Amino acid sequence: MRLSGKTAIVTGGASGFGAGIAEKFVAEGARVMIADLNGEGASTLAEKLGDDALAQQVDVSQDADVKQMAEAAIEIFGHVDILINNAGTTHLPAPMEEVSEEDFDLVFRVNCKSVYLTAKHLVPHFKTRGAGAILNVASTAGVSPRPRLNWYNASKGWMNNATKGMAVELAPDGIRVNAINPVAGETPLLAKFMGQDTPEMRAKFLATIPLGRFSTAQDMGNAACYLCSDEASMVTGVCMEVDGGRCI
Repeated sequence: MRLSGKTAIVTGGASGFGAGIAEKFVAEGARVMIADLNGEGASTLAEKLGDDALAQQVDVSQDADVKQMAEAAIEIFGHVDILINNAGTTHLPAPMEEVSEEDFDLVFRVNCKSVYLTAKHLVPHFKTRGAGAILNVASTAGVSPRPRLNWYNASKGWMNNATKGMAVELAPDGIRVNAINPVAGETPLLAKFMGQDTPEMRAKFLATIPLGRFSTAQDMGNAACYLCSDEASMVTGVCMEVDGGRCI
């Protein structure tokens, strides 16, 4: 029970890596708000995880939604210990100049602006308490970019840099900020990353991962649990590659 007594918000928590993190946190004793644009999916997972999980529908790119999410979590839990910025999206693989402005804006609203908005509405709470752990779910794409995913790559590079900047600024307030960089995994975004989900395309992606498999939601849950637990009390500003050796 490494997170016993802790409370957490997991954005994009209804599926994929976010669901794996939520499941691990509940198993380790935390109370978790599963926050997702897919409110029905969040409710389904919360029901599965039991009394220590609750659902909140949120569009993380909208200030009013994020404010409501933060206020609801504080009211229900009494306080928030952990924030997981997991919600994310991508554009389809394409030459950089052919990605539509609409897709570009969506990627940066969901992947980057959301981190600003959650900081706006939760960092003051963490500062008041003199404690808090923030974990940003970035990507190996932000460390070792893949061709034809240029603007997604850039958004995740932004997230890694933001993590380090947040960590050094918030450390005097007792707030730790880290990131994890997953390699492609069995999530709803996998088909979009690849462009087409075929055995040939999967083999091409797997050939870049020395351990020879995709990331799993459980892999991310385990890494997130460590970084957000008191065991990592001296760890901040780290962007941990959970990638089977992809970035070596």
